[in-house]
Amino acid sequence: MKGDTLIVFARAPRLGTVKRRLAAGIGAMAALRFYRGQLGRLLRQAGRDRRWRVELAVTPDRIRWPVRASPGLPMRGQGGGDLGQRMGRALGRHRRAVLVGCDIPGLGRADVAAAFRALGRADAVFGPAEDGGYWLVGLGPRRPPALFAGVRWSTEHALADTLANCAGRRVALLRRLRDVDTAADLEAPK
Repeated sequence: MKGDTLIVFARAPRLGTVKRRLAAGIGAMAALRFYRGQLGRLLRQAGRDRRWRVELAVTPDRIRWPVRASPGLPMRGQGGGDLGQRMGRALGRHRRAVLVGCDIPGLGRADVAAAFRALGRADAVFGPAEDGGYWLVGLGPRRPPALFAGVRWSTEHALADTLANCAGRRVALLRRLRDVDTAADLEAPK
């Protein structure tokens, strides 16, 4: 539906500021190349689909963003706070929205479409990650009130904590994918 919004959470692609845990294993320049490549691929694939609008939620909020990375896409700063506060703010601007990061090599247009379809029958949708977190979160109009409260971010408990906040709500789960946080994640079989 045209009222649907895909939010891409992104950090400005600058050497030494992106994918720091990955950079510890492969070097800062290689981590930056990986990040730029993944962000570009995601924006080329999902960003040109007419079934939804795309918005970049960027950090830091006030930075000059490379135009070639996001020609014509609306950009908003993520604002302050922890990951949950920033995601909640970005999702809260839209009636139906799906939010993804840009470090999931297996993520494609079909996954985004599946998430919006799932929101036709569920209040929330998640794409579980192999590390216990999630690579996608989507919300419809009936949202859990404190979805991200008490979530232990960057741990194997992130998805379970978030799902606990969805008690009494209809939740859909998509396929499990691997996000890339470390060199081991990058080298793991797809």
